[in-house]
Amino acid sequence: MNDLFSLQGRTALITGGSRGIGRMIAAGFLAQGARVYISARKAAACDQTAKELASLGHCVSLPADVSTLEGARGLAAAYGALEPQLDILVNNAGAAWGAPFDEFPESGWDKVMDLNLKTPFFLTQALISALRKSGERRPAKVINIASIDGISVNPMETYSYAASKAGLIQLTRRMALRLIQDNIVVSAIAPGAFASDMNKDARDHGEAVAARIPAGRVGQDADMAGAAIYLASRAGDYVVGSTLVVDGGVTHAR
Repeated sequence: MNDLFSLQGRTALITGGSRGIGRMIAAGFLAQGARVYISARKAAACDQTAKELASLGHCVSLPADVSTLEGARGLAAAYGALEPQLDILVNNAGAAWGAPFDEFPESGWDKVMDLNLKTPFFLTQALISALRKSGERRPAKVINIASIDGISVNPMETYSYAASKAGLIQLTRRMALRLIQDNIVVSAIAPGAFASDMNKDARDHGEAVAARIPAGRVGQDADMAGAAIYLASRAGDYVVGSTLVVDGGVTHAR
């Protein structure tokens, strides 16, 4: 039981790891002993975050634009040049777009759907050999970062974002049933309000947002890190295809 939540000796790759939820998860994994690789589109930001997190353990920057198939395969190749296997993949990179229904652009639809829904599938596919190698010893993990907006509907007109996150939750189930055959456990996290560049309301107007949350506060770093550590560690080995909602009760109050 002492090792139930340990990630000692495990390797992890986290997309969108330079800030927000990705950074929270990276810091948590490092604290539990994992060797962590973070990726982000902006190389300078990715490098800076890796440098800062290196005080907690082994953290390496692998900048990449994973919104395209070429970029996903490039990241997989860069990781494969450094590690022979992958124990934990966190598909966290994401985008959002809001616009009135009558004006919602195709570019806003495609950008969000490509990164939020297509990328988790094809990046996992590109890394499948490394994940399968890990699964020869103990369960490898794939954790998809969804959103409560894929479960319940909020007032904002973020059509492609809501659709992509709902699709990712279903994709998690479908991938899980196939990949468990290779001893790869696929699950998801659906965060609520966490302060980040993507959720500027929670970041800049935390008290107002907290007033709408049954728990009375926005999510903290430890809340997200704890959920991801649970799924990534031995503790989460039997959680197959499920989505863990981490939102302070919001989805029950809508």
